[in-house]
Amino acid sequence: MDRSIREGWFWMNELWGIYALWYREVKVFLREKSRLVSSTINPLIWLVAFGGGLGASFSVGETTYQAFIFPGVLMLVVLFTTIFFGLYVVWDKKIDFFKEVLVSPLTRTSIFVGKMLGGCTDGLIQSGIIILFGPIFGITYTPYSLGITLLFVLLLAMGTTSLGLAIGSQMTSFEGFGLVQSLVIMPLFFLSGALYEIGNLPAWLGAVTYANPLTYIVDGMRGALLGISSFPMALDLGVALAYVVLLVAIGTISFERMT
Repeated sequence: MDRSIREGWFWMNELWGIYALWYREVKVFLREKSRLVSSTINPLIWLVAFGGGLGASFSVGETTYQAFIFPGVLMLVVLFTTIFFGLYVVWDKKIDFFKEVLVSPLTRTSIFVGKMLGGCTDGLIQSGIIILFGPIFGITYTPYSLGITLLFVLLLAMGTTSLGLAIGSQMTSFEGFGLVQSLVIMPLFFLSGALYEIGNLPAWLGAVTYANPLTYIVDGMRGALLGISSFPMALDLGVALAYVVLLVAIGTISFERMT
């Protein structure tokens, strides 16, 4: 009986700790009004300026270019919103907040989960704002398309937040984190088919694109929103799930080894 009580208290403390870390991350995000505004304005500029400029020259099938790149821009929003949670880890190390967290009774896995859930929530909030602008760019929502899109957004946020936390846990400077995240995120985005069709790519570029897990995430969202896809939905979801499992595992291990 005593053992079951101790285990109950242990798990309760872990859940409260996860909640506290999640709540802190969300509060910090919502207080940064400038970041919230810039994260909304920048993707809209992509859609209006980049999408409108190229869209004046050509369209993709029966849809406009702005509608075609909308899932890719939505992915971009989630990528940059969530990857920067690794930068917060570096900042927390600088102000010694992280030392206080690490000496708490919480396990490092719970610390990682709390921060990862905070990043996912912020990614969902930011993507939700962009989704509201969808009808302006030719996107028509149904319960199915909206549900599938949000599912891919959630999976992407979980994976990329975990990636950012894994990078941040091993970094000691803002410059080092910025360099690494640029080397990782930019190729993942530009080689995902977010801005172009992947059917007629050169062999070498096609091989790289097909090996990129984000290709399947943007393809799944595009298939749900526009009915345009290169792969079956089951394959897109399967790759997205594998992406999440792999990066959550890497993030958890990185936190366990963090000094």
